[in-house]
Formats: sequence, C-alpha cells, structure tokens
Amino acid sequence: MLFNSANYIVFFIIVLILYYALPYKLSRFMLLIASLIFYMAWEPALILLILFSALSNFGLSLMIERHKDKRVKKRLYILSLIINFGLLAVFKYLAFLSRLIFGALGLAGLSLTPFEPNIILPMGISFYTFQAAAYTTDVYRGDIEAVRNPFEFTLFITFFPQLVAGPIERAKKLLSQLSAKHPFRAENIVMGVKLMIIGYFKKVVIADRLAVAVDTIFANPKDFDGFSFIVGALLFTIQIFCDFSGYSDIAIGTAKTMGISLMTNFDRPYFSRSIKEFWRRWHISLSTWFKDYVYIPLGGSRVSKPRWAFNIMVTFILSGLWHGANLTFVFWGALHGAFQIIGRIKSDTIGRLCPKNFFTDIISGVITFALVVYAWIFFRADTLTDAFYITAHLGENLTQILNPEYIYASVTSWGLGLYPLILSFGSVLILFFMELISFKGNITSVVEKTPFPIRFGFYFCLVFIIISTGVFDSGAEFIYFQF
Repeated sequence: MLFNSANYIVFFIIVLILYYALPYKLSRFMLLIASLIFYMAWEPALILLILFSALSNFGLSLMIERHKDKRVKKRLYILSLIINFGLLAVFKYLAFLSRLIFGALGLAGLSLTPFEPNIILPMGISFYTFQAAAYTTDVYRGDIEAVRNPFEFTLFITFFPQLVAGPIERAKKLLSQLSAKHPFRAENIVMGVKLMIIGYFKKVVIADRLAVAVDTIFANPKDFDGFSFIVGALLFTIQIFCDFSGYSDIAIGTAKTMGISLMTNFDRPYFSRSIKEFWRRWHISLSTWFKDYVYIPLGGSRVSKPRWAFNIMVTFILSGLWHGANLTFVFWGALHGAFQIIGRIKSDTIGRLCPKNFFTDIISGVITFALVVYAWIFFRADTLTDAFYITAHLGENLTQILNPEYIYASVTSWGLGLYPLILSFGSVLILFFMELISFKGNITSVVEKTPFPIRFGFYFCLVFIIISTGVFDSGAEFIYFQF
C-alpha cells in the first residue's frame, strides 16, 4: 500500500477515525491490527517474518534483562543480533554474497554458475531489523527497561507510518508515546495534514516527474554524453531528496495526526558546508543509528587518527551496504568515508590558515554539494561499470552547451518533454524557497507564524499543484522501499 495511492488515503482516514472513536485500549489494539494489514498489503506471507522478528526480540530482551549472569546475558544478546542480522543476510544479501564468492572462484579459474536464490526482499526489512536491534542493544546496555507487553512491543516494530522506510525510531522515545493516551486535538490533525501535503508535493510533483529523465539517462548511459550526465546527476540529487524526505514528511505527518511525534529525518542537507555536516542533516535516524551502534563502539574519534580513519571507513562502508546488495552502494559509502577523512585533514591544515567567514562558507557549501552529487552517481548507477563510464565522460561535449540545437536535442532525448521539464523547474524553485526560509525553523512552523490568508494560500496552492500536476498514473514506489 503506497503512501501516494488512493488506497492509503482511505486507509488512513478510516484508521484515524477509529483511533479517536474507540476506547483507549481498543484503539491501541486497532492500531496494531491496522499496521499488520498495512504490511500484509505488500505480501501477506511476509507478516510471519516481521512477527517472528518482533516476538523473538521481545522474548530475548526479557531474558537479557532478567539474567544476572553477565555471560548468559551476552550470549542472549549475541543470539538476538544473529537473528536480526541473520534475517538481513538471508533475505537481502544471500544472492549478493553468492555472486561475490562465485566471481572470486571464476577469477581463480573455476567456472561455476552462481547460486541465485529466488527470495523476495521483504519490504522495510532493513528498517525494522535495525529498530529491533537498537532496542535489544539498549536493553542489554541497561539504557531502557524491557517491555512486558508483547502487543505493545509488536506495535513498536510494526507501527505503519514508519514501518517501511523509517524514520528508525528509538524505543526510549516511541514506546512511551505508543502506550500513552492521546486525546483528540484538532491542532494535531491540522499540523499532521500540513506535513503530509508538503510530503506529497515533494513526491508526486517533483520526485516522480524527475524520475522519468533520471531513469532514461542512467538506464542507457552509452546513449548520452557529459551534459546529460551532469543534468542527470543533478536531477537524481533532487529526486532522491524529494522522494525520501517526502516519505518522511508523510510518515511524520500521519503519526502527528495521532498525537505521536516521530524524529526529524532531514534538515536541509544540501545546504551543508562539509560532508560531516551533510550526514548530520541527511537521513538523520540512520546516521545516528550508525554513530551510536557502530562508530562509537569502534572507538569513535577518541582514538589515534589512523584508527579514527578506519572507524569512519568501516561505518560508511556498512552504511553503503545497508542501502543495497550491490557494489555500487558499497563504493558510494566508501566515497563518503573518504570525503570525511579528507575533510578532517583539510580542516586541520587549511582551516588554520583561512578563518571561516561568509565567503569560505559559500565555497565550502558549493564543494560539499558537488561531492554529494558526484557520489550520487555511484548510488544511482545500475553497475559500477556504468558509474565509472558516466564519471569518465562527465566532460564529454561540454563545449556544445552554448549550441541551442544541441541543448534541445539533449533535453528531448531524456523522455521528459519540455512542458514537464518546465513544471519540474518551477516546482524545484518552490522547494528551494521552502528550504531557504526553513533556516528560521521547519517550514510548517515558519508558515504558522504568518497571517491566516498567507497560511491558507500557501497550503491551498500546494494542494492545487499536487492535484493538477502531480504524477499519479505511474504508481511509483518510494526509492527507499527497496532498502
């Protein structure tokens, strides 16, 4: 059940009405059933997998908390990690590992056919296993108490707004909200719907329209040259932000209508002045997860510089691998790790000679954005071969960009058309304005401070643009659903 579908709107309205109409205990049970129905809409049989994940973590966390023997506690904790990451290994990485192993054997002279298991990738498995693993880790560390109610914990794992693509919530924040009673408040409904409108604008007006050109360019890189590659990379940079932050806005807005606050997942990432800052602003729930459960346990920054560089590379390579079973994601993660290391070297040397000011911030921002766009090429390309081909030809035929006939031929070859391209350009300008004014606070809080006619006009215009120009016929899934 896609957020950008009529089915979801109907589902959401029914759930919201029942949520406030039913007595407290029944409303929580209804929310659990609704979350299971939401997940079963993808593939009914996979509900058994997520229930196994939830109940195994529930039981093991109780055992971890109750046992006094530290060795037993550790063994139980390791077992929980094996279950969580074992599910990921089997359902997400088995075919990938098979190709790597058989590829290595082929280089050694053994010609064997790779084992290709026919396994469906469960929707959202990377998100709910990470959320479950974080919970069990927190219980093991003694940071939180284990949940005693299996229904309450299963709702924590399956809560439908953030089930499929996050944000990856921490138990300390979400569990108490799910168990609390939230009386009907009109302001929660209004604020949640406003967030959802912004999310739909990003998704169906910008991301799904740009996807046409991006898919055309990256599917057949040998049919294009440098200008198309640069534009394609820029368009994907916008597409993936609008697609994923749009999902997050809809998820956060949906939860807000029920009085539940999910964490902010994006904070103007493309205005960052360093790669380190970019990762404080991009997919915040995942970057903080890796920081707390991988980077810091490895030693973080309180180690020697070589060891710190090792910690950074391990963290970002694992982050890349989390995104998908493909070497393109691993290379993308490694690139960001390398950018972080180079950034620290730069700040330790050049930073002392050139104090920060407005102009250096602008330059740093432009360089950071260029590096992020460059790395997105590897993230989006189907194979490393395609990614290296694209990066090697970024400068091809750029001398032709002043030729109107060349520009027209290039633009019309992307499969988007001039009118949709103009619509996209105008929509991106609106988005840029929204991001720019959100420096004074998130966009909804900034708009709330304006007079009612301006507030009403802003959201009315967004709804009008969504209905009149949104892409609804493709049924496009969100990019992060594949992770």
